[in-house]
Amino acid sequence: MSARTTPLATILVVDDEPIIRETLAEFLHQEGFAVVAVGTGEEAVARAAEQRFDVLLCDVNLPGWDGIEVMERVAKVCPETFVMLITAYATVETAVEAFQKGAHDYLMKPIILHEVGGKIRRLIRTRDVFRENQWLRRELSRTEDGGGEMVVGRSPAMRQALDLARKVGPTSSTVLILGESGTGKELLARAVHCHAQAAKPTGGRFIAVNCAAIPHDLLENQLFGHRRGAFTGADKDAPGIFAHAGPGTVFLDEIGELPLGTQAKLLRAIEQKEVFPVGANEPSRVEARVLAATNKDLAKEAAEGRFREDLFYRLNVVSIKLPPLRERREDLPDLIEFLLAKHARSMGKKMTGVSHEAMQLLLAHPWRGNVRELDNALQRALILGDGPLVSPSDLPPDIAPQPADPFGVNDLGTAVERFERLHIERILRAAPDKREAAKMLGIGLSSLYRKIEQYGIGV
Repeated sequence: MSARTTPLATILVVDDEPIIRETLAEFLHQEGFAVVAVGTGEEAVARAAEQRFDVLLCDVNLPGWDGIEVMERVAKVCPETFVMLITAYATVETAVEAFQKGAHDYLMKPIILHEVGGKIRRLIRTRDVFRENQWLRRELSRTEDGGGEMVVGRSPAMRQALDLARKVGPTSSTVLILGESGTGKELLARAVHCHAQAAKPTGGRFIAVNCAAIPHDLLENQLFGHRRGAFTGADKDAPGIFAHAGPGTVFLDEIGELPLGTQAKLLRAIEQKEVFPVGANEPSRVEARVLAATNKDLAKEAAEGRFREDLFYRLNVVSIKLPPLRERREDLPDLIEFLLAKHARSMGKKMTGVSHEAMQLLLAHPWRGNVRELDNALQRALILGDGPLVSPSDLPPDIAPQPADPFGVNDLGTAVERFERLHIERILRAAPDKREAAKMLGIGLSSLYRKIEQYGIGV
């Protein structure tokens, strides 16, 4: 294997010919994959029952169970495994049968090794997309059933963030999520919690706390609870958020706003799994995992004495950075589609998409408020719009500035020019091509081109 410490994927090779089996195993190992190689279908199914494999690379013609039967049996014990069959006798019929039974690709003998590497890598990419789509479908189902939210994005930066969330979710590690306001830090924290519950269901709750939104003198009471008689009006014990979360997750947003005194108590909750409710003489045990988020540079805050250095290092075991929306514009179409569909369902509207002109405006906007600003803009469009598509007039004025009133001038010539330009632009949007636009305007095609150049109309 190369210097890579983590294998690209784990491959199960099944071939009864030792030279082919050993050659494939050695080649794939050198390419950076973890490989298990066996000679029979029975051995393959037994190994698949013990270990999860990303790809099954299996000869069709095996003694005992043939490749298709092996594929079907492996699918029962390891359903996420992708399958590539090897055959020396490929026919249309066998290929169709293989794909119908669940194969994803096949190789012809004699085997060309660089072709094997390319096909395996394509399968791995397909597997990654498949797994992400499975997770997105589960999340979408959760949003429809429970009114939750989800993280959407296929840009490299978002795929990296989602992959980190998937990897760290099943662990007990603290996580620090970094990003500007409105980038979806709480949604990513929920994704980490969902991955944790999927791996080991505990029934624990996800509770989010905005540290900047609660007065400092009430924050400890909210987080850790209080004992009877701790202050005027405390006539009974009250559990805090850590107790309510149980074996779940406490998400502390804007952690940089936490007072230094409360930071010390939070550090104890993380390290020793115990808290002191307000007015208590004895600590209470807690189980909740802590996730935190900030839009501040906590290392700088710690260096300048505004944040505890030991707490910073304890929180920063794994950090996930969420990029601002302006740096992942390739995610905008998917985000727009998802948010529009979500709000259309909740409002009972029939708006099914975005017009080309409105999409161009949405793609060009700087989105300083990130996903939150986009979400608000699309809600406004649904409230104001009447057609099946979002139009520029449905968008906020800062995204789609309204054209100047052509009659807002005294000079007749200027007013005529403004109106003519607006009218030509409207016809160009409506017509299938410039020739038809010229007919609709009642002018020649060459005259239309002159007008386009005169007014600097973008087409």
